[in-house]
Amino acid sequence: MSKAQTETEVEPVVKPKRKRSKFWKVVGIILMLVAVWVVYDLYGPRSTSLRQFDPAEVGRLEAAMWRSYYQKQEVRLFNQLTELLRTQYNLPFFRSNKVAYSAARAAFVFKGGRNRAEYEKALPYLRDFYGAIHRISDIDFNIERAARLELEWWIIHRERARHKPADLERALAELPAELYQMPAEKLAEHARLRAEAMTIRDTKADEGGVTEADWKRIEELLRASWLSLYEAVNS
Repeated sequence: MSKAQTETEVEPVVKPKRKRSKFWKVVGIILMLVAVWVVYDLYGPRSTSLRQFDPAEVGRLEAAMWRSYYQKQEVRLFNQLTELLRTQYNLPFFRSNKVAYSAARAAFVFKGGRNRAEYEKALPYLRDFYGAIHRISDIDFNIERAARLELEWWIIHRERARHKPADLERALAELPAELYQMPAEKLAEHARLRAEAMTIRDTKADEGGVTEADWKRIEELLRASWLSLYEAVNS
């Protein structure tokens, strides 16, 4: 065996420690930046005008969310909520997901209820939802009152056989009246159109099923409803 062969065989393997160390430092920096981004996304300052929204888009998304809710499609409803929060309330990605979870959870906790005590289990999630909206809002509404007014129209709608149609319209006007700090009477048209859309959905479901034509009409009414609200709060 030659000397050259011997040196080749016994030559130690040098591990690229410096390269590995540099790689993990880069990974650490990236993870730190992502963590900062997530924290800022969730808790950083943010503001939006509740009066500025696209009424047609809100109507479209609300119709889609109703459909997902009644078809028990929780993931789809969640995604639609995040889209609404990002596009209409100016919430960033992670925060929109966190806030959407509160709203979706409230909806499905309520859906499983059978009486007022069980319905009210949705209130903590509604408080979280409206608390998040209040933190970015340019209007100082009452979080607790907003949460309870939201739940109240849910209950009236669920127990509609015990109520007059006017009760639902009144409840649907009182919630935005609180959010926008204005008289409920000015929001009567918004409430009436929204209640009409609900009545179509309920009646058709009781008769055997909501058709595509029905959903189209529901969406039209919701678009008109949100346009009415937009005009009322910006007049």
